[in-house]
Amino acid sequence: MSGRTHDECHGRTVAGVSTSPAAAYARDVRVTWWYTVVSIMMLQVFGLVIWTLVLVLNEPAATTVLYLVGAAGSVASAILLLVRYRREPLDEIDTPVRPVWPLVLAGVASAALAGAAAGSLLLGVVLAAQALCLVRWRAGVRLRLVVMLTLVVAAGWVIEATRLNPEGYVAQVLGMGIFIAMLPPLTATSLWWWDIVRELDRARRAEGRLAAAQERLRLASDLHDLQGHHLQVIALQLELAEKMMGRDPEAAVEQVRAARASVDDARRGTRDLAARFRGVPLPDELANAADLLRAAGVTVELLVDTEAGRAPADVLGPVIRESTTNVLKHGGGVSASLSLGRHQGSWVLVVENDARAAASPVGDGAGLSGIAERVRTVGGTVDAAHAGDLFRVTVRVPEEVPA
Repeated sequence: MSGRTHDECHGRTVAGVSTSPAAAYARDVRVTWWYTVVSIMMLQVFGLVIWTLVLVLNEPAATTVLYLVGAAGSVASAILLLVRYRREPLDEIDTPVRPVWPLVLAGVASAALAGAAAGSLLLGVVLAAQALCLVRWRAGVRLRLVVMLTLVVAAGWVIEATRLNPEGYVAQVLGMGIFIAMLPPLTATSLWWWDIVRELDRARRAEGRLAAAQERLRLASDLHDLQGHHLQVIALQLELAEKMMGRDPEAAVEQVRAARASVDDARRGTRDLAARFRGVPLPDELANAADLLRAAGVTVELLVDTEAGRAPADVLGPVIRESTTNVLKHGGGVSASLSLGRHQGSWVLVVENDARAAASPVGDGAGLSGIAERVRTVGGTVDAAHAGDLFRVTVRVPEEVPA
């Protein structure tokens, strides 16, 4: 396939990029988690940096160093607590498991050091409350704890602003006090939202498993009906042949032949049934191929036409699987691209990968020959060639071939 035709094919598919819904949803869940983590940590780090600037301008260097040690410990414990929060199963939320408490105690100790060095009760209370908010609690416990911690933080802010340091920067910079005081409830709210997203993701996975179980049950029921009918017919035919063997051998032979024909019918029906359940939509086939390559460390670009479900999966599905195997065996292991779109009355599948100089040529094996033979049976074509540092396989199948 020429470079111009390949670019045209990509132009068609870019306009309607479509990936597997499951893969897209999983990616959205990961993005939500990273957004949650970055938001929480940016709020905490921003507050600590502002406090650092105030200390640098108003306090001795030794005090600032102690404060920085406490602030660094608070940030480190928050990161570790978030990592643990992400890894904890949703089912284990009744009581936090024991290994989480050393991290909480480290966060509280760091908060006390930072607050003492900064001479701020508010800062110490807020950072300690932040460490407690990063623990996975039961829903009712979390709500009561957040309300209690918010009241404690507000009380600490009022006490510091009116009693401990009425002339200091906390009383003067009202916005800073409010910003710091809002850190624990905002953290708890963000993690609560993440738990909802994770619960929805678990429900989606459970729905997928249930659908797969229902499909297996339907397959088992269809297989039972199909084989039960044929086996019953075969048993009756063989029983008749046995009874007629003595008095009418020719009739018995006819019954044996009929039983053999029933066996062929059963085998053909089983094969058709298996083929019907084995089919995978081409968008899912391509998404699975991309996931497999990514798992092997290959950077993958996936471009799929929105109407790709209408392409002949029984022809292109095996081609995709064979091409993916070739990329894993013969590719450079760095990058690859998969695209499927329509161009000039044909479905065009393009598989590209970086070529490894020392690898054996892809065409040496029987993989491409098998692909070409399969595609030719439906009037399609296969082109395989090196294009610079890339190896490109282009498969064309007429649109008239049914999906």
